[in-house]
Amino acid sequence: MDSNIQKFYEKSIDINKIDDEFYNIYDVKKGLRNDDGTGVLVRLTKIADVVGYEKVGDKKLDVEGKLYYRGYSVEDLIGGANGRSHLFEEVCFLIIFGYLPNKDELEVFKNELASRYDLPNNFLESNIINTESFNIMNKLQQEVLMLYNFDKTPEDISVEATIDKGLDLIAKIPYLAVYAYRTKSYKIDKKSLVIHHIDPKLSIAQNILLLLRDDGVYSQKEAQILDSCLVVHADHGGGNNSTFTNVVISSTGTDIYSAFSGAIGSLKGPRHGGANHSVIKQMNLAIEQLGLNPDDEQLENLINEILGGNFNDNSGLIYGIGHAVYTLSDPRCKILKQNCYELAIEKNQLEKFDFYERFEKMAIKIIKERKNLNLCANVDFYSGFVYQMLDIPEELYTPLFVIGRTVGWLAHNVENKVSTNKIIRPAAKFVGENNEEYLPLEKRQ
Repeated sequence: MDSNIQKFYEKSIDINKIDDEFYNIYDVKKGLRNDDGTGVLVRLTKIADVVGYEKVGDKKLDVEGKLYYRGYSVEDLIGGANGRSHLFEEVCFLIIFGYLPNKDELEVFKNELASRYDLPNNFLESNIINTESFNIMNKLQQEVLMLYNFDKTPEDISVEATIDKGLDLIAKIPYLAVYAYRTKSYKIDKKSLVIHHIDPKLSIAQNILLLLRDDGVYSQKEAQILDSCLVVHADHGGGNNSTFTNVVISSTGTDIYSAFSGAIGSLKGPRHGGANHSVIKQMNLAIEQLGLNPDDEQLENLINEILGGNFNDNSGLIYGIGHAVYTLSDPRCKILKQNCYELAIEKNQLEKFDFYERFEKMAIKIIKERKNLNLCANVDFYSGFVYQMLDIPEELYTPLFVIGRTVGWLAHNVENKVSTNKIIRPAAKFVGENNEEYLPLEKRQ
């Protein structure tokens, strides 16, 4: 880089720095987080409730984590399925329409989604196979925006049209993601190109496994577990970054394709949906360093090295431990951990599962001792390991998060239209100087 250009960059960093004292003076919450770690209230919602603490007066009390969709705990929704297929579709109905469907209603809804699986004519060839991308999330953004061109009324943002277009995206995004991966694998990684046709008789989870396996073969247990993975990612309240991004964008009156594309960009970030990659990298390095059966002292030493910024990426962070809301437990993690255990038995990976569990417990113990904080393993800690055992490539871990979360994006998009229908436009306090004297170009030094 030219040294003069580099100098401009350095000046930009300096001039854009705002001292912490201004945030205190004007009581501005960085990251929309209160001093006690709770989120600043910006919306009201009836879709999902994320419970990790209770407020008693001015005190914040840590409690066991709970996640509710329309008043139903996610544990009950998954546990009550008894292994049947199309659980994600059932939860989609609940989140979008507000109640659990009966058998006939669920059948109608399943058939409706299945009728929307297919991509527009020549879309696969023209927009996916012939336009590969190194990053599946970026490609997914492009593909969602391209669907705008195949919609006869893309600018219709009425509630009915939003639900209709949203259902179309829920049905199509899984296949956009898998086909984008297949194309990247073929064109960039020089592997064989295998394209299976979507089967309308199968659930979204079953079709994902069908399309990802060269032989199209998967077990009932694998499909059931992937179904539950999609369910735990379906929504997480109105304050998570990608959902809020989607609502902010849609509040301007723009189309749903723009809103969903922006939400995908948000979810890509390592502080949001991309965190599962960081966990996998961390755990692979830990296993490489210690093996699968270290003693407690070795494990404790390594975790202290991580916290001291001397291992992995030297950030001092233990990825997969801690959450903005959950304190004592993350209900999604508990579900995924059980899934992980069941798969580990089927895949002969119990030794690796034991390492993950020991690492989790030791990390929580050490952080508690060092920082006096109640932290728990979050949704990302076991999700990557589950996907590994499902033979899902790492590049699809975050796109799977997208596939699950599209239903939440749609529900919050609609809720905001019905309840608020105002552009989201918060304020920012100017803390610069307004007394600069203008100098003509020829007089500037």
